[in-house]
Amino acid sequence: MSTPSVDRQTRPASGRLRARRVAGLAGALALVALVATGCSQSEIEAWQRGGFPAPATEQAPIILQQWQMSWIAALSVGVLVWALIIIAIIAFRRRGNEMPEQTKYNIPIEMLYTVAPLIMIMTMFYFTARDQAEITKVTNDQALTVNVVGFKWNWAFNYIDQGAYSVGSPEQRAELVLPVDEKVKFELTSPDVIHSFWIPSFLYKMDVFPGRKNVFEVTPNKVGVYAGRCAELCGVNHSQMLFTVRVVPKAEFEAWIAALKAKGQSGMIETGRTNDAGATE
Repeated sequence: MSTPSVDRQTRPASGRLRARRVAGLAGALALVALVATGCSQSEIEAWQRGGFPAPATEQAPIILQQWQMSWIAALSVGVLVWALIIIAIIAFRRRGNEMPEQTKYNIPIEMLYTVAPLIMIMTMFYFTARDQAEITKVTNDQALTVNVVGFKWNWAFNYIDQGAYSVGSPEQRAELVLPVDEKVKFELTSPDVIHSFWIPSFLYKMDVFPGRKNVFEVTPNKVGVYAGRCAELCGVNHSQMLFTVRVVPKAEFEAWIAALKAKGQSGMIETGRTNDAGATE
């Protein structure tokens, strides 16, 4: 009496297993497609921005584009590597008990994986340096100059040209009000430790050093209310260094300045916090 060979016994089982895998993959793809169709327009736009908030300044799209291009480059490399891995798994899988041909070296391939990454890195460096030069350029043709003072554990904003200031307290967050569509020059100072001035919707942040004045310019172009915070671990109450940014029409900004002066907040804040050397006056 003859018995079926092992291959004949296992072939139907392996076929069923392969069919289950294909069905599972098709189901997973269908689920992804179903979930994707339920995404709102804002969620789709957030995915397109790679998780970044919507830009709120004229300079922010430069940073967003750099972020998106970096993701495209990284994913392109990832897809290429995954494809090569899959090809190697399928094309060079074990067949029988014969030892495959052994290769000690391959000059063209070694040149490829040496030169190609170098070209990619140099290309990304060029665009990064170009964009960095553009967004850090200071032209001194601003309509408004704000001295940002980061101190333990809050913020103060001196409106230098308007002769007024606002300052936060433990009970109330500091508030920075800016006119829309007008270039603002920020001068960052600190009397104590290193802080970092960050408004996420501006897609930009800069450190605030004691004894040194850092400067940058932006032009807010969207009316709205935005969150601001310290992005440098500056001490025990770092988490309390939050502030609010309001971008408003010019008339509302002027009314805000008048309100500050009416409350007695004229001139520069009188605590020595704007001293570049970090000394208390």
